[in-house]
Amino acid sequence: MPRLLQRFPGHKSTNGELDVFGRLRREMDRLFEDFTQGFGHLTEPDLSFGLPTKVDVSESDDALTVAMELPGLDEKQVDVTLDHDVLVIKGEKKEEHEEKKKDYHLKERRWGSFERRIAVPFHADAAKVRASVKKGVLTVTVPKPAEAKAQIKKIEVKSAS
Repeated sequence: MPRLLQRFPGHKSTNGELDVFGRLRREMDRLFEDFTQGFGHLTEPDLSFGLPTKVDVSESDDALTVAMELPGLDEKQVDVTLDHDVLVIKGEKKEEHEEKKKDYHLKERRWGSFERRIAVPFHADAAKVRASVKKGVLTVTVPKPAEAKAQIKKIEVKSAS
């Protein structure tokens, strides 16, 4: 008998063969069900509790703009700094939920933090950087200095023959 079958004794399928992968799948499903009990819906984008945050970075002739989804966070829970030419965005959320009813008492605490570092491709003036939160989206605008605007040159593309 192959080693894999010895490690995972399976059940006989309808045609009499060992169903090793079926048993392995059932065991993995059971393991994940046991692990995720008490976490609620893991499919919800709960970005403020340590999961990766979604970021859009765009650049125009005048500025670099960063938009980051931060559902449930307000401006007091977000910290934006410019460290040399790296934009650093940090946040932390703490949540406590308590529910008391006649038959039970439930108290849950969750917390998490995140940090994103985004390289700024020019020397930015930190005094001119602006950040705001609206409807769960942080928008940071880093204006380009005049010397960065002057460095942009259009290159003509020619046909190679």
